[in-house]
Amino acid sequence: MLEDVCLTLDANAGPVNILKDISLNVSRGETLGLVGPSGSGKSSLLMVLGGLERASSGRVMALGQDLSAMNEDSLARFRRNHMGVVFQSFHLIPTMTALENVATPLELAGAPDAFQRARAELLNVGLQTRLDHYPAQLSGGEQQRVALARAAAPHPEILLADEPTGNLDGETGAAIIAMLFELSARFGATLVLVTHSAQLAGRCDRVVHLADGRIREIEQQSAPQ
Repeated sequence: MLEDVCLTLDANAGPVNILKDISLNVSRGETLGLVGPSGSGKSSLLMVLGGLERASSGRVMALGQDLSAMNEDSLARFRRNHMGVVFQSFHLIPTMTALENVATPLELAGAPDAFQRARAELLNVGLQTRLDHYPAQLSGGEQQRVALARAAAPHPEILLADEPTGNLDGETGAAIIAMLFELSARFGATLVLVTHSAQLAGRCDRVVHLADGRIREIEQQSAPQ
């Protein structure tokens, strides 16, 4: 839940108001699309929802906890324990194999079965023959599958995806999106998806249209998929 959230960032020319008085309720297990023109604030809104960017004012609640009141360490633990995040540019560690990229966050969280869980999630995204390959040895689609497996491994309650198909061709992107929605359904996870694609956003339960840092419209889909 967002309550009267504003985000102002400093720039060379002075403060820039990125988000303006955003209030939004998101139900558990809901799929939510964020759409709008470039610069509308949709990626910034996703970052605030995930505690990756701290709101300048207002309140951010997730799973009954007030993210606005947490320090950075508490936010990091909350994300680690409850969230999976998928970015457009993969964010894999180049010196680690696919298996290590997925297992390492679990190890840091103290999971005793980190490598078993990582292997299982990589199998789920069809990378059983690529476990020991490094990111540079993988295609863009394969790298995004690793990122999906990494997001899935903690069994998240919240999934955040920022243009996850932006660097992929149409066919590969469609496969990634299918996996993302399957992942949300498997864990009953809330999915918040930033996209430029009206067709992709239309697969969500609701679509939030942003413009100039404000919510202009919230569209309820008649037949969510």
